[in-house]
Amino acid sequence: MKSRFHFLVLVLLVFTSFINTAQVANYEYGDVVDDFTVTDVNGNIWNLYDITASGKYVYLDFFFVDCVPCQFTQSIFNEVYDKYGCNGGDLFLISINRGTDTNAEVIAYENEYGGPFNHAPAVGMEGGCEAVTNNFGIFGYPSYLLISPENIFLSRLEGTVGNITVEAFEDSFPTGFNPEPMPCNLGVGGSTATFDFKVFPNPNNGKSITLIVQDFHLKSEVTIYNTLGQVVFSKVVDMVSTVLEPNLTAGNYYIQLVTQEDRCIKNLLVK
Repeated sequence: MKSRFHFLVLVLLVFTSFINTAQVANYEYGDVVDDFTVTDVNGNIWNLYDITASGKYVYLDFFFVDCVPCQFTQSIFNEVYDKYGCNGGDLFLISINRGTDTNAEVIAYENEYGGPFNHAPAVGMEGGCEAVTNNFGIFGYPSYLLISPENIFLSRLEGTVGNITVEAFEDSFPTGFNPEPMPCNLGVGGSTATFDFKVFPNPNNGKSITLIVQDFHLKSEVTIYNTLGQVVFSKVVDMVSTVLEPNLTAGNYYIQLVTQEDRCIKNLLVK
């Protein structure tokens, strides 16, 4: 019995080691990946080799809509997309469904979990996602794969809850690749606001939050999102100073203020 127990432990250790070092089934780091062409849920056509030929690094996000870790990390992927110019700079991000979800389901997923940021292009069943997933041999979701301008598979982030952050994406960039954060000219007013607001106290108890709009805009909408990108509070404000009572539990949140012309987003910590 004792030797059998030791054998099972050894098998478990070997299996765990395999899981921790596994990449994707069909490529090793340093391999040149195959080209692909997909159509996103908005009808835009994207070809990998055309994108990389322009000198861009490409981050692929492999997901499916019922994947809970995917739901937790989708807004973070979109935050990176937003931070680096919505594919207008040296970094290009695109979400690839595993091939089980329709465009309508992908759109609903993005609306639910994509967060208050501009959303990266996303590809559903109708856009050719399944062929891309099969070509890479993806077996864990979400999986984030970084491809170089030379079409080389550089790295993979495994999307377990807690280890996927904006900083984790940035830490995965290869030496010498230091993209500059830049304005995003998509969505509601772009990602750089022409006004600012203050939230205090921050950290907060989640019961009473004072919002001060420094450059007053009549009838601005304030929305609070959790880390899943879900709306947990929303209110129209029309005063320079407003007290919000969202009744939030402890955790990290995003608080967004939107006007007819622009928007501004801040982090909110509730203890």
